[in-house]
Amino acid sequence: MKAIRLHEQGDPSVLRYEEVPVPTPGPGEVLIRVHAAGINPPDWYMRGGLSSMPGETTSTFRLPAIPGTDISGVVASPADGFPVDAEVFGMVRFPSFHGGGYAEYITAPVSDLARKPAGLSHVQAAGVPMAALTAWQFLIEVGHDEPNPFQPFPHRPVPLGPGMTVLVNGAAGGVGHFAVQLAAAAGARVVAVASGRHESFVRSLGASSFVDYTKEDPGDVVRDVDVVLDTVGGPAAGRLLRTVRQGGAVFPVFPGEYDAAAVAERNVVISGTQVRSSGAQLAELGRMLDAGTLVVGIDSTFLLAEAAAAHERAARGHLQGKIVLTV
Repeated sequence: MKAIRLHEQGDPSVLRYEEVPVPTPGPGEVLIRVHAAGINPPDWYMRGGLSSMPGETTSTFRLPAIPGTDISGVVASPADGFPVDAEVFGMVRFPSFHGGGYAEYITAPVSDLARKPAGLSHVQAAGVPMAALTAWQFLIEVGHDEPNPFQPFPHRPVPLGPGMTVLVNGAAGGVGHFAVQLAAAAGARVVAVASGRHESFVRSLGASSFVDYTKEDPGDVVRDVDVVLDTVGGPAAGRLLRTVRQGGAVFPVFPGEYDAAAVAERNVVISGTQVRSSGAQLAELGRMLDAGTLVVGIDSTFLLAEAAAAHERAARGHLQGKIVLTV
């Protein structure tokens, strides 16, 4: 089969399109003919030099390696609950670097998979798993009891509903655009923060107000938010504390810098978690996708052989939805 492999780590040019053996499924696994593969930050972290996932004490992959966790495709060898030709999607073996999604075939644990929503193309379905599961596990339900590698206490989502306000920073991106929809579906008022060119997109997803961060600081114009989901993080993350009500919560998807005194003064909970594969949660998200409660934004698509160009697109940022490889 054809696949993208890493023989060394570095810039996108190290992604090689080459012939490799078709993998053999192990116990509890199924072989899938991949139709599309989603691109996610761990893919370029792995390519760029990261060798272990947070919480792991040793390297979690060996070269050569096939990147990618998010796939949509068709079952090629049967397993419990998934006959041949069943259309499935999933986030495979995460958190680890053993996904192998940038390929024509992949093996996957049955527990990581769900039936592909009938109304979605394979490209759309491949854009769902990691981004939607991250939004779900941060905002709705963690769904597992594994130790949290980012903090000494478990992450606990805040129950969302009418009368609550959720601010989503990076609202047009992969995780952000699903978070906007999940919060709105729960009845919360959603404040979306993104660049101005994404305003119509995020409003169409259910955002009730919009802040163009290129023109104004959300910390200057938003107040009394119950929950902030920050998909950006970094040195500027602390400015979002000013938007949160006393006793509110900030959920950073990526690490941010926060002033400890300001956090204590406002009694704000700062909490995060590590997204994990879950076929059961994907099935629930799939029902929402089939019902039209959730939609998938696709920023761009590339052929499998063009994975390097896809990573270059990711590096330019300002995404509107997900980047997907077609196989």
